[in-house]
Amino acid sequence: MSWAGAGEAYARSYAGLCAGTGERMRQLLGPAAGRSLLDVGAGDGTLAAAWTDAGWRVTACEPEESMREAACRRHPHLSLVDAALPELPFDDASHDAVVANLVLNHVADPRAGAAELRRVARGTVIATTWSHSPSSFWSAVTASAALTPAPAARLPADLDFERTAPGFERMLREAGWQPEVTELTWTWSPETDTLWHSVEGGVAGAGAFYRGLADADRRRFREAFDRVATERARDGRIPLTQTAAIAVDRRSSAS
Repeated sequence: MSWAGAGEAYARSYAGLCAGTGERMRQLLGPAAGRSLLDVGAGDGTLAAAWTDAGWRVTACEPEESMREAACRRHPHLSLVDAALPELPFDDASHDAVVANLVLNHVADPRAGAAELRRVARGTVIATTWSHSPSSFWSAVTASAALTPAPAARLPADLDFERTAPGFERMLREAGWQPEVTELTWTWSPETDTLWHSVEGGVAGAGAFYRGLADADRRRFREAFDRVATERARDGRIPLTQTAAIAVDRRSSAS
């Protein structure tokens, strides 16, 4: 999935969804106490800024230019680095903690990416992935529009992993982690216009699907969105419930 050019739309929409794991991750890491933290795949910098406010010395690592631009506009004091998994420009054990929120489900080689996260961490590493995402809402919109959904993009069988908490744990163990994996379920309730803005801006799978439609089919998709949103909205907001698997590896670099 390409996120090219979607930074501002993401910042105005799905950044709020993806930040739903932030409080749990902060609890797992414990007090900052001035420690260094690397946020890999930092997007628009929402969580990186929250880490900074909590007292961490943060480096935000993000390869997509429009995401970095959105982060700079919103959080001009963030330390931003243009880099991506599976090769990060940092020494072994160079950060006290490393986090990658909803990132390993997007990389071409999840195990290589997970191993790289472990390499640059001196202490705790946390990674998350979706085990149930809001994609069911967009499936309903696509069906209401009588459009053929895009085929699910999958990695080659030898690189992919089962998108469940146990499957995430197995993949991480194969990458050399010793993870503890839990799940977190929460409800994100964006305004209807916010959710539509994400599609027009090319955010996530629904945005990529919409970008690929002809004009007539885009109109059908918008009409279907309005129907489904009207059915599901509560006080102008659409409640979307999702679950993320959260993995933490607490080994020291010497283990």
